Amino acid sequence: MSGGSSLPAPQTGPRDVPGGADLAARHAAELARLGPYFAVSIHRTGQPLPAPWRPLSTLLDSPEDLEQRIAEVRAALAAGRPPDAVEFRAAASVTHLGVAARLISPALATAVLLGRVPRMDPAEVAWQPVLGGPLPLSLPAFAVTGPGDQPGAAQLASELRQELLNGPVRALTGLTAAMSVSPIVLHGNIASAVNAAAAMIATARPGLASRAATIRSAVLSAPELAGTWTSGAAGFRRRSCCLIYRAAPAATSAVCGDCILNATSPPPRPG
Repeated sequence: MSGGSSLPAPQTGPRDVPGGADLAARHAAELARLGPYFAVSIHRTGQPLPAPWRPLSTLLDSPEDLEQRIAEVRAALAAGRPPDAVEFRAAASVTHLGVAARLISPALATAVLLGRVPRMDPAEVAWQPVLGGPLPLSLPAFAVTGPGDQPGAAQLASELRQELLNGPVRALTGLTAAMSVSPIVLHGNIASAVNAAAAMIATARPGLASRAATIRSAVLSAPELAGTWTSGAAGFRRRSCCLIYRAAPAATSAVCGDCILNATSPPPRPG
């Protein structure tokens, strides 16, 4: 969609990272095998990245840059209709969910696979402003190196909340909420992204399903996510809607599997 000839190749692991990056390459390849939402490129800390890569801070530090990203998503969701056929708040929520899921998925997977939580400093993480599929993401090599000290699920979940939910995800959520999008919807997006990442890990690596589910449950116990989801015989269900159905030409044609509006398709339980 946007990006034209600058669209990147699919992220299947790190490429061209000089000196001592073998471990980072192996770990990033493990992430990529879980699915496209987990795949990351790897770059060397302190080395400027070529365009179209940008520091994640450009998206999180500027309402104008985030509004531009939302406008691009809005036009894509309109699918040939005028962009204003899609409510701004619906496009803003979908943008928030896409970015949050892209940050949460590799971080949660790194905790499950490697027993460590990657540092997600927006000044060091890079992204590409393209549309279609998961947002291209690049992490500094040190973020995925080292075996980790294998702390328990509670400790890993605490670190995920501190490093991620209280870091770039909170910044993204605050900016989006300031654009008249309900915090209830946005926190539901975060809970949905956490659950979906754990479910995808369980599908790709059944032997890790129990560990993924344990860390997932510990993350979802965060105070800011309390009341945003429920779980029963049907599995995980968020208590809000990401609003994507409001972007569809037919109002009932786009409801997510874990949506409060979806009474017919219970989502899978991770583990």
